[in-house]
Amino acid sequence: MKKIKFISSDSKQQNFADAVRQNVTDYFNEKGISTKGNFSLVVQSFVMLSIYIVPLVLILTVSMSAWIAMILAIVIGIGMAGIGMCVMHDAVHGSYSSKEWVNKVFGGTMYLLGSNVFNWKIQHNFLHHAFTNIDGSDQDISSKGPLRLSQHAPLKKFHRYQYIHAFFFYGFMTISKLINDFPQLRSFNKAEITKKRNPNPRFEYWRMVFVKVVYLVVFIGFPLLFTAFSWWQILLGFFIMHWTAGFIMSTIFQMAHIVEIAEQPMPNAQGVIEQEWAVHELNTTADFARNNFLLNWYIGGLNFQIEHHLFPNICHIHYRKIAPIVEKTAKEFGFTYNLKPTFLNALRSHVRKLKELGRLNANSLA
Repeated sequence: MKKIKFISSDSKQQNFADAVRQNVTDYFNEKGISTKGNFSLVVQSFVMLSIYIVPLVLILTVSMSAWIAMILAIVIGIGMAGIGMCVMHDAVHGSYSSKEWVNKVFGGTMYLLGSNVFNWKIQHNFLHHAFTNIDGSDQDISSKGPLRLSQHAPLKKFHRYQYIHAFFFYGFMTISKLINDFPQLRSFNKAEITKKRNPNPRFEYWRMVFVKVVYLVVFIGFPLLFTAFSWWQILLGFFIMHWTAGFIMSTIFQMAHIVEIAEQPMPNAQGVIEQEWAVHELNTTADFARNNFLLNWYIGGLNFQIEHHLFPNICHIHYRKIAPIVEKTAKEFGFTYNLKPTFLNALRSHVRKLKELGRLNANSLA
């Protein structure tokens, strides 16, 4: 991967970076509270894990019609997305608790979803957070089959209608990871990223194999053994569960980055982004529906992406309080704070951006 640096000669940008960090630090010092999670986060985690696990137990132990089981599969998918957004996400960032073992335990809930913690740390914590919306470095905006999420990616005819079909393909996010984790880990091993971060490449590979086998045994093998459902009904339920989770998570993630105003800069020939990193994060992320408390609770504060990207080590339960501080600081320094007031505003903006990316060539996009 090409090495990218963030360098700015604009003192205002550096002053903003210093000021926003200081202002947020002052908030926690004045309140005398930790930047990590609290009891409400534990309750939230218990609820999400229950939504995920309890319906599966019911399917395995209670006789029911296929239609009821399909509804429960949707519920499991909702719980799966909730774990990914509310529990695993904070823990893998180290913001769930000040105790590392607690972060490891709750970060390990990703294994319950059939995925891999190490891969996520590299793809999300490192590549996405360090190089947000930079094509070729941030894998979250890389071209994915029929989807063009980067203005610098090749434009194909079928991208013209991606604002319609994108949401269907968003649903394949988690189920594709069951397979794509393997080539992704191989690429990390080949680039020696795995060794540089201490894990043994061979051990990581076989741990991934073990986790996925156990996961498939529980979600496909156990229903085959302990229920009267046919194999195709079980596979359909498995697909519905994953499609539900993938649809929810992908839509929420994209509404924070693939929206109007959010930039997609590219480094110059020397590999330099001519911005202070904090300003880059401000320019490539967006907040939405900050006053929607139920949405904020369910999606783990992912509607506060500006705050999350500037302060990934702060737990999401604090984002609603520090968001006005970040917004005020940005405006004081003359920077745009990309806020979509409601969920529908953000969704419409995402659809318009998908339409723009599907119809204009790279040179036409700002």
